[in-house]
Amino acid sequence: MTKEQLIAFEQRVADAFENKLVKGPVHLSGGNESQLIEIFREIHPEDWICTFYRQHYHALLHGVPEERLFKAICEGHSMTLQFPEHRFLSTAIVGGQLPIAVGIAAALKRKGSKQQVWCFLGDMAESIGVFRDAQQYAYGHQLPITFIVEDNGLSCDSPTLDCWGRGSGYRASIKSYRYERVWPHVSTGKWIAF
Repeated sequence: MTKEQLIAFEQRVADAFENKLVKGPVHLSGGNESQLIEIFREIHPEDWICTFYRQHYHALLHGVPEERLFKAICEGHSMTLQFPEHRFLSTAIVGGQLPIAVGIAAALKRKGSKQQVWCFLGDMAESIGVFRDAQQYAYGHQLPITFIVEDNGLSCDSPTLDCWGRGSGYRASIKSYRYERVWPHVSTGKWIAF
């Protein structure tokens, strides 16, 4: 798809929403068409896309038919589009796609698949703990996954840096130590019947 086709699709969705043809909220994309077109040149049709609630462009660029996508949006599924036959999953939960994407990548690696997972998230999700966990697990297990942060500088409608802090170069004070534990994770190591 071209930049103009993507923009025209979102305008069509916006018009349908304003004419009360969409039975739920929508999160429209705009301004990132060129970047996404470039990214999707690397993505194969057999790869998996795990993404968030602003994903109409992702679906179109991954081959979901335009009319099928538009119908799903009008039915109220804009924030939770699921097209498993296109290996396309999304969620309305901020960061909710991250553990799912990592799980799919782990399964692909275990199967010896050549497929990749492409996990899209916004800069707000980048700042939450689940992103750190997903990234660390994927790196530690060398999973076939790429995380793509779409940074528009906003957490919803608030500047992300206002929400999460502007401490350029600042690192929170962290102290760490190692020790050998004496007791098992739970209980005393003996089975006790009550």
